[in-house]
Amino acid sequence: MTMKIVIPMAGWGTRMRPHTWSKPKPLVSVAGKTSLEHLLDMFETLPDPENTEYIFILGPYLGEMQIPPFIKEHYPNLKSHFVVQHEMKGQSHALSLAREYLTGPMIMCFSDTLMETDFSFLADEKSDGVAWVMPVEDPRRFGVAEEGADGWVTRFIEKPQSLDNNLVVVGCYYFKSAEQVLAAIDLQMERGVMLKNEYFMTDAISIMIEGGAKVRTNSISSWLDTGTIEATLDTNKILLEKQGSKAQKFKGTNVEIVQPVAIHESAEINNSKIGPYASIGAGCKIENCQVAESIIEAGCEINDSALNRSLIGKQAKVKGRGDGHVMQLNISDTSSIVV
Repeated sequence: MTMKIVIPMAGWGTRMRPHTWSKPKPLVSVAGKTSLEHLLDMFETLPDPENTEYIFILGPYLGEMQIPPFIKEHYPNLKSHFVVQHEMKGQSHALSLAREYLTGPMIMCFSDTLMETDFSFLADEKSDGVAWVMPVEDPRRFGVAEEGADGWVTRFIEKPQSLDNNLVVVGCYYFKSAEQVLAAIDLQMERGVMLKNEYFMTDAISIMIEGGAKVRTNSISSWLDTGTIEATLDTNKILLEKQGSKAQKFKGTNVEIVQPVAIHESAEINNSKIGPYASIGAGCKIENCQVAESIIEAGCEINDSALNRSLIGKQAKVKGRGDGHVMQLNISDTSSIVV
């Protein structure tokens, strides 16, 4: 059967301001590609990647305006559907909006969840559901899975108050039957099971388990987050470390490269030191600069600046003092700053 992959991305992205004033969060760059491209790369290990359909749950305006043309341009052969979530009522509500496309096996994965996993085991998966999990030091801002002595999940707890259980669900779930999870969501909404006026998937899956569903966890050791500015910069470092430098063909002279970096071949850099952990987008022009641990998106002009732990949006312009004073900037698309 065709695997359906649902990717909710309708949130406002407030923790990624100011970048999400001009584009949806999945289109923010990290390590040379958008986070959405990194996410779609994860599914190459599916048992039958050609026999998949993608359902993108979009936010109004920015999401519905920018995601469909991006997918059409970069993934013209991807079987995809787009659904707009006009009211931010949570994860379960988002999934319920896509019910016309959902039958049989499905995966739901949040757009800011990047992880190292091999989906090929799903070819022989017998359980009703799988939740990807990873231990973290402080689980209180996440959801956690509670397992019984037999290894099956007994329930999920959203935003736990205790540190006793740190087995955090990372935002990716497999369901053998989309119809089964949709029925649980209907019950969840009927009962009004919400937290802070939102319907969470962990509660819907707990209802599935109450009805007899067998759900297990699948542990991972690497979970990368692109939900905040700091997390995105940290993820940029990790991905660059893993993929190695990509900086062979850019234009320019007198450039010192400290690996790892990702520099688009159309960038032009002169009299500058780039890296470590710097990502430079297409068409950037950088002159007399030092850039480390930063993401410079496409079309930027950076002059006389020393940047560290900075995220610079597309077509932004930065003019520094030229005295080596290190700055940490977070500026959005088409912005301009003179220090």
